[in-house]
Amino acid sequence: MPLFSEILGQEKAVDFLKQVIAREKIPHGYLFIGIPGIGKTTTALALTQVVNCLDPQNGDACGQCRICRQIAGNNFPDIELIHPDGQNIKIEQIRNLTRSLGFKPLIGQYRVTIMRQAEKMTEESANAFLKTLEEPPEGNILILNVAEPLDLLPTIVSRCQQVFFKPLLPGLISERLMKDKGLAETEAMVLAKIAGGSLGRALEMSKNQFLKWRQDQLARLIRFADLPLAEAMQTAWGYAGKDKKQDLDQDLSDLLTLWMTWYRDLLAIKSACFAETLINRDYVAELQNLAIRFSITQLVESVLALEQAQKDLNNSRNADLVMSHIVLNLKRAGRPF
Repeated sequence: MPLFSEILGQEKAVDFLKQVIAREKIPHGYLFIGIPGIGKTTTALALTQVVNCLDPQNGDACGQCRICRQIAGNNFPDIELIHPDGQNIKIEQIRNLTRSLGFKPLIGQYRVTIMRQAEKMTEESANAFLKTLEEPPEGNILILNVAEPLDLLPTIVSRCQQVFFKPLLPGLISERLMKDKGLAETEAMVLAKIAGGSLGRALEMSKNQFLKWRQDQLARLIRFADLPLAEAMQTAWGYAGKDKKQDLDQDLSDLLTLWMTWYRDLLAIKSACFAETLINRDYVAELQNLAIRFSITQLVESVLALEQAQKDLNNSRNADLVMSHIVLNLKRAGRPF
């Protein structure tokens, strides 16, 4: 279990939490804000360790006492993790939480509840949670992880201490990938940049053959440059409907993200940026050959169209329609497909 001192790239958030703990007036509600995979849950667990440690040192847990060892071994009974049950955090989960909060912590000074993807609460569960948040029983700390606080009830946000987590620098992610996964520097930097500041996403991509998948998809993207619209549409429908029995939202999200990096790189080359700034830095020659064919305006329109497609997919729009619209919009913008 990481200590505060071992959390990567979130010094400002960690220093703030240390100051709060030093004042010995710990808020009962926290809102940890930032994109997924940047250390919000890890920091919440480190906070749990600090406030319950039997021998804290310089604002950090000792890592050696009985409670620290229990937390590190996932045997500490005063931690509660709440995840979406399916698509949402449901009212029954909040009712169960409310019941458990009525009991005193079993062995620690504080019971810490960590709610991941707190924005997934239904309206009913959010209102029930608000009642708990207003007056939680003594000895409880509630930590809500969220990417965007606007997705929560304003009354919940106003009752929590907000802590902001920033996307990690590509260099930090790249170093971790080279150290932990044994990746070459170029591969590590490509993943770090595609991950958009999320170490968790970069680590996940390093495990699931993403680099090979990326190579295949970019090869197809380059070949599709001169496809007629009808063939391009058939390809789009193929992406959306290749297996109706599976939930392909994440696959399509990864695909749209990859396309986004490609068109941003084309725009960067068209704007005479240095090759070191590119995400797909191992495809410089291919990008330079394609960038000649477009104006900056066309590439900006393409990037905006891809951003909208990603939003539509995240909002559970029909995958066939999303892919059809993005192909039409990109064709209309004049880009190759």
